[in-house]
Amino acid sequence: MSDPSFHVSTAAEGVPSAETRGRNLTLLCVSALTIMSGATISASLPGIEARFAETEGAALLSRLMLTLPAIFIAALAPVAGVIADRFGRKRLLLLSLVVFALAGSSGLVLDNLPALLAGRAVLGISVAGIMTTATALVGDFFEGAARDRYMGFQAAFVGIGGAIFLSGGGLLADIHWRGPFAIYCLAFALLPAVLALIPEPHRTAVSHSVEVKAAPRHGFALPLVLVLFAACLHFAIFYMLPTQLPFYLKSLGIAQPSRAGIAIGAGQVVGVLAALSFSRVRSQIGRMGVFALGFAALGAGYIGLGSAQSYAGILAATAITGISMGLMTPNLSASLLAIAPPALRGRLSGALIAAIFAGQFVSPLASQPLVRDWGYAAAFTGAGALLGVLALICLVSRMLLAVRPRQQEGRA
Repeated sequence: MSDPSFHVSTAAEGVPSAETRGRNLTLLCVSALTIMSGATISASLPGIEARFAETEGAALLSRLMLTLPAIFIAALAPVAGVIADRFGRKRLLLLSLVVFALAGSSGLVLDNLPALLAGRAVLGISVAGIMTTATALVGDFFEGAARDRYMGFQAAFVGIGGAIFLSGGGLLADIHWRGPFAIYCLAFALLPAVLALIPEPHRTAVSHSVEVKAAPRHGFALPLVLVLFAACLHFAIFYMLPTQLPFYLKSLGIAQPSRAGIAIGAGQVVGVLAALSFSRVRSQIGRMGVFALGFAALGAGYIGLGSAQSYAGILAATAITGISMGLMTPNLSASLLAIAPPALRGRLSGALIAAIFAGQFVSPLASQPLVRDWGYAAAFTGAGALLGVLALICLVSRMLLAVRPRQQEGRA
């Protein structure tokens, strides 16, 4: 008889047990931590640049404070996936949480830019473990429509965490640029819950109980590549927001760090609402439709940023971008888990995390030359136009995919 703590949630189940609710809530809180991997210190970037202005390349290096973790996440997430598949999820998750708290809060005491960047690199290693295990556990515990619903809740929790952590980080940055680094210590509070409430899935049982028909063992390579490409491209463009917006606001005469945190947090609030509607939206317009809507919303927000002449206009534009974040993140994860064979779930989750954070790392390297040559407004407008083209491609793809089954029915 299988252990009930390891059973997979389905749409047909009734009210979940207290144990299952505790497990799910803990997993949601763990997911919310990941927003802190970079963007929590966004409002501190101008302060960091000013503090270390004598350091050569301070303008770029200060922006890399936000995205340096991404390259380490991208490089090590596949390794974390192999470890999670071979040796289990829980121990890796616990170790990653401890390292996350220590490395993330290291900015409270380190006092030179190279050391701060080293702390951010170690932070990236820990996030690779957290995100990979969290995504794999979702695949272990949920299937089908229940998985889509959970992905929506997960994205909502990330959005709530973003609104709290980013706005809070902005307020702390008003006091001192080191202030936002203290937020990473919250990971310590999750350790007892993970120990008590997150079970280690029995790998053999999971491989038989998960809905195999939703994860074909053959023919998933091309869809996988497309999902990974979409993830990398989306986050490369999306991360222009936290890496460039604080400096854009400063150029407009809006110098308070808290204003940047609140503006980015506004998008997170809207993202929560979008994420909660993900399951319903995806059931109506399909995965490609969600990709089209996500790219279109981000593009509209960026064009709005490029034309904004006031802080109110900035807030409205960042709020629109939240629609994209709330829908794209669960759509990427749900799309990957739908095609991933159960035995490869950890590895492919790691590949998705790697693609997401590779995009984040590339973002300032690609956007900084555009900002330098074109200015902030034109750079955001140009990115918005590119996103509009991507949205149109996804929309056309969805229409072609919808026509093909009807053609096949006609031939039959």
